[in-house]
Amino acid sequence: MANLPNLRRLFVEARTDAEESAYSRNAFYNIVLFMSSVAVFSLVAQRMSKVDL
Repeated sequence: MANLPNLRRLFVEARTDAEESAYSRNAFYNIVLFMSSVAVFSLVAQRMSKVDL
């Protein structure tokens, strides 16, 4: 099996520290936003199911 280079390391090395920090911050905010939206939809669905009963 051939040893493939670590793709993440290649992308990190191709960017400056400022660019990498911006990408990381953006990814963090995206995951927080996604998790928050899942939590909100879950709460809304729970409340709607209680109303139907």
